[in-house]
Formats: sequence, structure tokens, C-alpha cells
Amino acid sequence: MSKLVSPEFAASLVKDGMTIGMGGFVGFGTPEELIIALENRYVETGEPRDITVFHCAGIGDSKTRGMNHLGHEGLIKRLICGHVGLAPKVGQLCVENKIECFILPQGVNSQVLRATAGRKPGLITHVGLKTYADPRNEACKGNQAAIDSGYEVVELVHVCGKDYMFYKSVPLDITFIRGTYADEAGNVTLSKEALISDQLEMAMAAHNSGGIVVCQVEKMVQKGTLAVKDIKIPGFLVDYVVEAKPENHCQSFMDNEYHPEFVGDIYIPMGAIEPMPLNARKICGRRGAMMLKKDAVVNLGIGVPEAIAAVAGEEGISDKITLSIESGVLGGVPSGGLGIGSTVNPEAMFKQPDCFDFYDGGGLDMAFLGLAEVDEIGNVNVSKFGGRMVGPGGFINITQNAKTVGFCGTFTAGKMKCEIKDGKLNIIEDAPGIKFKKSVEQVTYSGEYGAESEQTVYYITERALFKLVPGGMELLEIAPGVDLQKHILDKMEFTPIMNDVKVMDKKIFTDALMNLNL
Repeated sequence: MSKLVSPEFAASLVKDGMTIGMGGFVGFGTPEELIIALENRYVETGEPRDITVFHCAGIGDSKTRGMNHLGHEGLIKRLICGHVGLAPKVGQLCVENKIECFILPQGVNSQVLRATAGRKPGLITHVGLKTYADPRNEACKGNQAAIDSGYEVVELVHVCGKDYMFYKSVPLDITFIRGTYADEAGNVTLSKEALISDQLEMAMAAHNSGGIVVCQVEKMVQKGTLAVKDIKIPGFLVDYVVEAKPENHCQSFMDNEYHPEFVGDIYIPMGAIEPMPLNARKICGRRGAMMLKKDAVVNLGIGVPEAIAAVAGEEGISDKITLSIESGVLGGVPSGGLGIGSTVNPEAMFKQPDCFDFYDGGGLDMAFLGLAEVDEIGNVNVSKFGGRMVGPGGFINITQNAKTVGFCGTFTAGKMKCEIKDGKLNIIEDAPGIKFKKSVEQVTYSGEYGAESEQTVYYITERALFKLVPGGMELLEIAPGVDLQKHILDKMEFTPIMNDVKVMDKKIFTDALMNLNL
């Protein structure tokens, strides 16, 4: 019997109240054809209703694709994921308390899949302690509907004299995943996918829960034509295969093109990548790049931290470090925007859950991630703003466990007008928003936990560099051309520790290469 079915048939397998696992990382590995089919069925028939959706990373393009297709009232009852910011239609239903919203650290989600596959009760880990995920704080509950539901995804446990988090397994009734090719037996390759991600773990979790596994592919081929070494999901795990329309099987949500440089089919010269213009982001990137150490394994987050990779490429030091993305990609230059998770010219790829094992065990030498709010004890918020929960993605796993962490971002929030020349930063019109606050809206990174763990933690902005020290935040450096009182202290809700404040290196503020040498 052929495993090839229509997307409409696959959508009909989802019944009221089921729990569905959804593969995908932004747009990479996202089963768009299947998600669209599920949306169409609901719009046309009103079924299924009250499903629980589980996915690890954020899935969407912040507009219409990915999880945005499922932003219909009544379709989803409960959402368990690591990030909802890329799916504003679903996010709005969470804000309106029409969906119970539970936001877990992304790495925890991927490891919960493995616990589910192994028929284990859940995952015991230190990840999330003293953050919003901690049951002593918000217990991963992203809205009032989650609080009122009585449903719990995590609890605090005491093991060997220490506090840990216990995240419960999530049995899956059905899962939608994606590959490149499948043969008639259901064996699946990921040859054109920029990420391996957690597609195998998602399939095993559903299969071993007694559920159904549906895999979207570009094409079904004859059995025996796929190289055995290329098969990443064995056929016995796959119940049904759906061939997708080309427009619903793009490599990513960046564009409709296939990028062979994301999978190692070709390597493009680094000189072909346009250098960044000299702006506030590049200043942050340069100051962060100056902290890099030879042979370090480094994770770079989305947004301003991407500038560190760009600067490293410009300065010719990319090959002196190993860049790691939580999706499981190593090396190369990380992509930005909707390409986050992939790199140009990767050196290796491995699975997302394995990557987070490496992170959680302290394998990262350095990590540079974004900041939206910082408080006087070093807490950082990147997950909740104005009461709206977007989620941390892999932020908690990464920042809690890297040996050295740099939080990167502009000093103020909003549009800033500045001029950078002659080795100075001239702030013409400052942005109105305050980022350095007395207290943050939500704790995504715990300064208290970092201090207890003796992490080295920096806060890097275009005009000031801070460090986490006993007692709080110490101001180490200010940019040449800025006024300490007017441009820094008056723009903070607390006064940092100040001992020996230095001026940043002027070469950061010039167009010429800095000639970095690790």
C-alpha cells in the first residue's frame, strides 16, 4: 500500500482535541503544505477544534506563513512552544486569552521530544531556574488562560541536594514534519534542508505515543534510489507522505530560492558578502568581536549580535573561531532575518537536541545575544513586552550555560539619529525608550543565577559597556564623543557601579578595518 496521500487526507487525520507536533525552525523544515491544508479544512468545515499544538522553535514569517495559518479562533485550545513572535495571528489569540499559551525554553522542548519518544515522564534539567520558567515565578505560563487552565508543564524538584526543573513529556497524537525526498517505503532524506533540526525526534515521539507521522516532501521516489547514508528518518516511523507544491516547499521563508551555500553544496567567497555600514549595530558588533578568543565555540543570536559575525568576516577572523547556531549548524557566517538558523558555508550540521545537550553542559565558550531590557542586578528580558509574551527561543539554554555571555543591543529603544566619524559617536537625537530599567518586565536571563554560576557577563551597547559584578552592573567603558551624564546616566533608571570608566577604542568608530588579531 502506497504511503503517498493528498494534503487534504493528511489534514483529515487531525481530530478534535488531538495533540499535534509541528516541525520547523522559522521557515526551515516547516511543512507549509500540510499546515495550509489544516487551515483550509478548519475554515471550510469548522474541524478540528480545540487541538493542542506543540513545536520547539518559532514557526512563521511574522505575517501569513507557518503557524500564522492556524490563527483561527476555536482551532487551537493550547499552545506549547518556544516562541510565538513569528506567528502574530496566533499570538493575538494568546493575548486575547482564546488560546492557553505555554512558552518553554526551545532547547527544553527539543529534549522533551526525546523524553516523550523514550516513554519517560519528562526532562529534569537546571535550564530555566530563576527565570520566568521557574515554577516559583511564572511556570512557563504565557497568559491568563494558561494560568486559569490548571494545566502544568513544569514543576520544581529537589535532586541530590539541588533544585532542578522537571518539564513533563507531551505525548503526540499526530505530527507534521518535512524532508526533501521520500521513497515508497517512507524513508526520508533532508538533503536540501538547511537544518537537520528535530524532525527525527518529532517522528519518534509521535510513533512511540501511538500517534501518526505525516511527512511533507518535495518528491516521492522509487524505493532503493535513495542513498542509505542520506536517509535521516527511517520508513517505519513514517505513516504517510505528502508531495508539496513548489511554492509551499521553499527552503526557507527568506525567498523562494534554493540556497546551495546553506547546505554545503557550494561555498561562496567571503569577499562576496557585502560589508556592514558603519552604524550603531556595527559598533556593538565590533566591540563584541574584540572579545572573541581563538578556537572558541561561539553562539550568536538574532539581531544586533549578527553584526559580530559580519565583523569577524570582514576582519578575516571567522576561521579562528567556531560559530554555532542552536539549530545545529556549525561554522560559516550566520544568516539574518528569516534566514536565522542557517549559515552561509557551514562546516557541519547536527541535530538540534544534540546541540542543546552540548550547550546545557557548558560547551559554549562564548555567546552573544540580544537585549531588550536590563535591570540593576543584571536580569535581561527578551521575551515579554507590554504584557505580550513572545518567548525566548533558545535564549535561556544559551545564556544560562555559556562561560562568557555578551548581551548586545542599542542603549535606548526606538529610532536614534547619530553620526559616526573622526573616531567619535555623535548622538544628534536620542531614541526615546529606556532599556536599562529598575526592574525588567520578565526575567529571561537571571543575573542572580549568572553571579552564582560565576559567569563572565557583559552588556554591550554602542555607547557604553557594562559588566556583571558582585553587587550589580559596573560601567566599564563609554564611547568617545558621548557625555556620561546626558547620554548614559540620564537614560537609565538606576545608577551603575563606576570605578575606573575608560573610553572605548577609537578604531571602533572609523570606516577602516580594525585589523583584529585573536
